[in-house]
Amino acid sequence: MLRLVALLSGFIFGVGMMVSGMVNPAKVIGFLDVFGQWDPSLAFVMGGALLIFVPGYFLAIRQQQKPILADQFCLPKTRKIDKKLIGGALLFGTGWGLAGLCPGPAITAIGSGALPISLFVLSMLVGMRLVNLFSASSNRTLAAER
Repeated sequence: MLRLVALLSGFIFGVGMMVSGMVNPAKVIGFLDVFGQWDPSLAFVMGGALLIFVPGYFLAIRQQQKPILADQFCLPKTRKIDKKLIGGALLFGTGWGLAGLCPGPAITAIGSGALPISLFVLSMLVGMRLVNLFSASSNRTLAAER
């Protein structure tokens, strides 16, 4: 049941991104260009999403002790703001601003067959793998020093 709900949720999310134009890098860059030729249409997409989510959160989600299809909520164990968090946020924001895509819309848009989007997703996957390799290596080095 969990996988079916995840598949259905992902499908609905992907369709929503396509319908709203969030998979169109030119539209996203136009939204981010607030001092140039700003395209505010994605603000309406975000506002519409909030109009649906906020009441649902306060009426249903906030009241729950645990998710419907899980044993517990999966929340971060730390609220610490460190160099890795700031660096990752800067890297994510820079990539989003330059490419006009972030991971979710990029994976959705890969079905278009556009070479730039395919290269973006490939680069994203390589980058994720490199971070995992370097993080694992760094963690082994720290453990050996102790």
